Amino acid sequence: MNRLQRYLFRNLLIATLYSTAGLTLTIWLSQSLRLIEIVVSAGAPMGMFLWLLLLTVPTFLGIVLPLALVGAILFTYNKMATDSELVVMRAAGVGPFSLSQPALALALGVTVVVYTLNVWVTPAAHRELVRMEYAVRSDYSQLFLREGVFNEVGERFSVFLRERDGEGNLHKVLIHDDRVPEKPVTVMGDRAVMLTGPEGARFVVYDGNRQELDRKTGRLSQLFFERYAVDLKVLTPAAAERWPDARERSTAELMDPNAIIAQDDRMRRGLIAELHHRFSSPLLALAYAAVALAALLSGEFNRRGQSSRVTIAVLLVMGLQAAALGLTSLAGKMTPFVPLMYALPLVTVVPALWVMSRGLRLKPGRNAGPPPASTTGAAAGAGP
Repeated sequence: MNRLQRYLFRNLLIATLYSTAGLTLTIWLSQSLRLIEIVVSAGAPMGMFLWLLLLTVPTFLGIVLPLALVGAILFTYNKMATDSELVVMRAAGVGPFSLSQPALALALGVTVVVYTLNVWVTPAAHRELVRMEYAVRSDYSQLFLREGVFNEVGERFSVFLRERDGEGNLHKVLIHDDRVPEKPVTVMGDRAVMLTGPEGARFVVYDGNRQELDRKTGRLSQLFFERYAVDLKVLTPAAAERWPDARERSTAELMDPNAIIAQDDRMRRGLIAELHHRFSSPLLALAYAAVALAALLSGEFNRRGQSSRVTIAVLLVMGLQAAALGLTSLAGKMTPFVPLMYALPLVTVVPALWVMSRGLRLKPGRNAGPPPASTTGAAAGAGP
């Protein structure tokens, strides 16, 4: 790159970083509102909250980066056009393709970053998020049981506790187990703790009684105990028993034909769509950049601004994003739509580059300004 292109590239890179940071903080704020409940109302440590919040970044960064790139291109080139810098560059003989090279180089770099995220980082982050979710759900006493209310722990299973101390002990506990409708069980105890192990989670209640009602006979049986365990395995299945989602699977697993063939038709189509989404979505960065450059570096230049061109570019990018999401959804149902996932960004780049090749021209009239002095003198010398 020459000095002018390095100047453009530096401005674009700074604007992209600022746009990415702004969008990331906005999404982080929405995610934190959902995750902060774990800390405030459930007693989870702040470290777990920060770790969960950090794990959410790769899940949306692959979408944020191309959009941030578009915002940086529109802002930088529109500002340069408003300040007449583009007019000076064009008057110095810099063509539209030379002006667009820094943006295209940055778009190529964003594409590589998104490929890295999609292929390796994002699936690992999804797996860790799911693992943390199941780890959290397996410890109701620490995270999900609120004091003074009946907590619906699972289907037909509720827990009431009066208070909870800093060591995880639950005081004045009432557990109602209606998982067997014919024989509902109510367990009351002075204190309880929750234990987790390979066989699942369970409540251990101390100094209380167990009441079981036989609805068929109407008989109530009662048992007083010093220690009693309530099994929760049916409520907290092990993560290994859960069918992993397509987003959690590694790219190598999705590319394994034996693993895909072993699934049913619906699951197989979803795995295929996820695999091709990881390889096709990074190409949208190049398509978005080409659309933005075509909108700002082609046609006539008006010193009053290019707000209409910016609006058109934003609408086109939104349409491309919606089309990409729609094709991914359709590919999960019908595999013939998979080639269109690659065709959409590639077909967009070609006409955008053609439009950009038309160049930037001053709008004739009062915006064009007076002709150069050399031209005026030549015209005067040519007269009689």
